[in-house]
Amino acid sequence: MRGYITKILTLVALAVFVVSGYVSAAETLPRIHYSLNDGWRFSTLYTPNVEAQLVDLPHTWSTQECSYATAQYTRQIRVPYTLRGKRLFLRFGGVMTTATVLVNGKYVGEHRGGYTAFTFEITDKLRYGENNTITVIASNNHRTDTFPLSTEHNLYGGIYRDVELMVTNKNIISPLVYSTEGIFVEQSEVTAERASGVVSLYLSAMEEGAQQITLRFVAADGYEVARYTAKAGKADKQVATEIPFSIDLPDLWSPESPTLYRVEAIVGNVDKPSDVVTVNVGFRDISISKHNRLMINGKEVDVKGVNLPHDNASCGVVQSRESLISDFGYIQDMGANALRSLVGPHDKSLYDACDREGMLAWVDMPFTRNPILFNDICYYPVEPLRENGFEQLREVIFQNYNHPSVVMWGLFSLVSQRGDDVVPYVKELNDLAHKLDKSRPTVGCSNADGDINFVTDLIVLRQDVGWSKGSYDDLRVWSRQLSENKRFRELRYGVCYGEEGCITHVADILQRGDRNARFRPERQQTLMHESYAELLTEAGIFWGMWIDNMFDYASAFRSQGMNYSGVMCFDHATKKDSYYLYRTLWNAKEPTLYIAERRWNSRCDALQTIRVYSSVGRPTLIVGRDSVELREVATCRYQADSVLLDESTIVRVVDGTGLYRDSMEIRVDKLRVAR
Repeated sequence: MRGYITKILTLVALAVFVVSGYVSAAETLPRIHYSLNDGWRFSTLYTPNVEAQLVDLPHTWSTQECSYATAQYTRQIRVPYTLRGKRLFLRFGGVMTTATVLVNGKYVGEHRGGYTAFTFEITDKLRYGENNTITVIASNNHRTDTFPLSTEHNLYGGIYRDVELMVTNKNIISPLVYSTEGIFVEQSEVTAERASGVVSLYLSAMEEGAQQITLRFVAADGYEVARYTAKAGKADKQVATEIPFSIDLPDLWSPESPTLYRVEAIVGNVDKPSDVVTVNVGFRDISISKHNRLMINGKEVDVKGVNLPHDNASCGVVQSRESLISDFGYIQDMGANALRSLVGPHDKSLYDACDREGMLAWVDMPFTRNPILFNDICYYPVEPLRENGFEQLREVIFQNYNHPSVVMWGLFSLVSQRGDDVVPYVKELNDLAHKLDKSRPTVGCSNADGDINFVTDLIVLRQDVGWSKGSYDDLRVWSRQLSENKRFRELRYGVCYGEEGCITHVADILQRGDRNARFRPERQQTLMHESYAELLTEAGIFWGMWIDNMFDYASAFRSQGMNYSGVMCFDHATKKDSYYLYRTLWNAKEPTLYIAERRWNSRCDALQTIRVYSSVGRPTLIVGRDSVELREVATCRYQADSVLLDESTIVRVVDGTGLYRDSMEIRVDKLRVAR
């Protein structure tokens, strides 16, 4: 126990050092950010005889298995007298799903919503020259006033993103506008000749008198392309100072050329400013062509997207920036050019990467329904819940407003249900999104017929034709009916698809998918993706194709606690056959040569079919020492039938140059009963 107390005191001393060690910097720089990730005491409430643990943030009390609880986090900081006259703010990157914050036992504020950031000013709650206690009550328990009411995704709980203390001067650009930088670059006209619009800047001044604001636009090479000045009085955080801008001959942002500009806002004297805030922006125009294609700067984009969950096997929902960038690398390697943040936004660092690399992003708000529970309710027409949805939508839009890569706002996902009609509420969300941002379309993901499909600017139709009923050839019929139907052909529609496949579930005989089955063979999933990729591309009527999902994710509602629909496994490292299928079809920069069904390496019959994905033309198949002819069965897919194998055979494939090759061993066990 003595060692435990000593460790606590040591952590407190470190916390004191973190804040006071940079006092001289705080006196000279406009604003300073201090990490508060270390040295927290954590305990679950309402659990008897449980001692507090020492934890560092980010932190969750769940990993794969989701445990619902209310917990308390506490941390002490010592704020020196020299910071009197400054303003201090606490910023939380994300707490799942609700948080109540206190400083020295005094209530600071509450936040409801697990995927967005929030900031509170604590200047008047602090005792200078003394220890101060920060307390956060976090809960992931179900509430009827907070979205999502229903979701298949685990709501893990905890302070699962970074926490920081921000120290500023008195007259600043407000960080309290939905926990943003307080600057929003609205683009009203974007062409090759000119980019123009309005910069809305939210000033928070504690001193009387007009404040000078200087706005600089700086190109990627450091050249200042425009500068504007304005005067603002003592401003309210809800009232923006608007500064028009116009830039001639801008370098436009696009997936092929993701050019960024730096926008720098300076409060006060430029040589000795009261505050300086910088955001990156990219100038681009978003529209939909008459041929139902997404257009960036008037150029059609063939959207090849993936749905991106929030968790992984190693850390649950506590994904580091390094982990997110690793995931981003896999998405790029597969050849996708768009990602969708399911249920809610990811950490800002992901969209920063999208901005730099030209990846398009669709960001959801957490209005969804659990598809496993047929009668699950995802919406009540009560004011606390309705207002929470509006508030979370505001947070999603404002916190991601300046990212050029974010090209659409997701308002709902699979929300059809028995009970109260959700359509009027979706219409209100759609109106709010257009009011807040006129430059981007809204989008919904739907697996239902009816009016829900006709609210948002874009709609994505979630399909599973051929999986549990019908055949995959029915996709041709569905696509034709969609384009011929008098009402539906007016929609701007994309398509989303995907079903489960576990790499440890190996099947000799493929059968129809069963939603209630515990056996989810990877081969069945691969067949679905092969069929959908071929038939939907052939249809050519969709503005985008979205794969559901990029990674497997944990779901307490599934029979095995896991949704296996990813093209990669929950470890975010193991690639399934379907990953290589899309890499072959989508990645035009890096060649792919891959023998499919490689986990089906023990077979019952000596006569087998060997299947190969190749983006380097028709490869050569070598079975043992013999060359076997491959025939092309679809774009980039090749197959050899009735290949005779020994008890153990090395199967190899090589392209015409010999540079690219793959191999696997197949064993034949005729005594094994086919599954």
